[in-house]
Amino acid sequence: MPGTVLVTGGFGLVGSATVGRLVELGRTVVVADLDTPANRAAATTLPPGVSVSWVDLTDAEQTARVVAEVTPTVIVHLAAIIPPAIYKNRALARRVNVDATANLVRIAEAQPTPPRWVQASSNAVFGSRNPHRSTGPVTADMPMKHSDLYSAHKAEAETIVRDSSLEWVVLRLGGVLSADPDAIPFSADAMYFDSTLPIDGRLHSVDVRDVAWAFAAATTADVVHEILLIAGDDSHRVLHGDVGPALAAARGMVGGTPKGRKGNPDDDDAWFVTDWMDTTRAQEALAFQHHSWSDMLAEARRRTGRSRHMLRIVAPVVKAVLARRSAYWKQPGQYADPWGAIGRKLGDAAPDFQV
Repeated sequence: MPGTVLVTGGFGLVGSATVGRLVELGRTVVVADLDTPANRAAATTLPPGVSVSWVDLTDAEQTARVVAEVTPTVIVHLAAIIPPAIYKNRALARRVNVDATANLVRIAEAQPTPPRWVQASSNAVFGSRNPHRSTGPVTADMPMKHSDLYSAHKAEAETIVRDSSLEWVVLRLGGVLSADPDAIPFSADAMYFDSTLPIDGRLHSVDVRDVAWAFAAATTADVVHEILLIAGDDSHRVLHGDVGPALAAARGMVGGTPKGRKGNPDDDDAWFVTDWMDTTRAQEALAFQHHSWSDMLAEARRRTGRSRHMLRIVAPVVKAVLARRSAYWKQPGQYADPWGAIGRKLGDAAPDFQV
């Protein structure tokens, strides 16, 4: 395919998979990302032919220089700060998630031949979803709701892109997962964050390779000015409380995760910003769904290999440790309180703007 695809945030989970898929399709790819030791190390493993432009997207001059040098025909905009990190540094998150998006859009619009823009958004834009009251799955034409900082930033960034003169496509992602145990780094904050979520909340997961397939397809498909919902097939319609134990068991830690709390069925705001999604149009246009939930679990078991036996032995100890570090350890109350629990340890989750 002619032209260059500029992938921002190309060293992230979705970014690295998307770069790989674009290379498989024979595309010319340039990664735009921060110059950090971790990214420098990741750059050594890039597929042959992929180049890197080190850039801080919050710096308008640097960004304009990169776009002028690369002259992309497509920009796949993945760079973002997501939960739980977003709650710990609200000011930086706004600069990256909103301000940098606005700068890059303006720069793209000013090019002699403006590129197609493929925006990474999230099903978070639908806001908190109480499964006891809300009908599902969500559809692309449903109104946005700003329940936390992340949903607000994604909604604001979407609005900037959709109001532009560019040929844009918005992909709203479900819960992106990987069968590779090393793909998503373990952290205490991530484990705590996961424990805050109501275990009966609905989550529509998706294999990161299928997400990459969707982004690559969106660079050429006849989907300009469409909002598409990107998640796995119906087998990926799961509950929050089932995901962690299933992945842990696939890797050998059977019974290695503590049980969390259910959500309050009478409080529509006390739920996280996820739900099941109607992916019919996205699948029709992009043909991206290739890995079922059972496929992912089976592959996770294969990738873990013989270490599964050792992990099974230590599972009870791991469970006890995680229980004491979970959000509701010795906390009063019956139901999950995700926003309160996030606030106690990770930072203020409230939106920083109102539309």
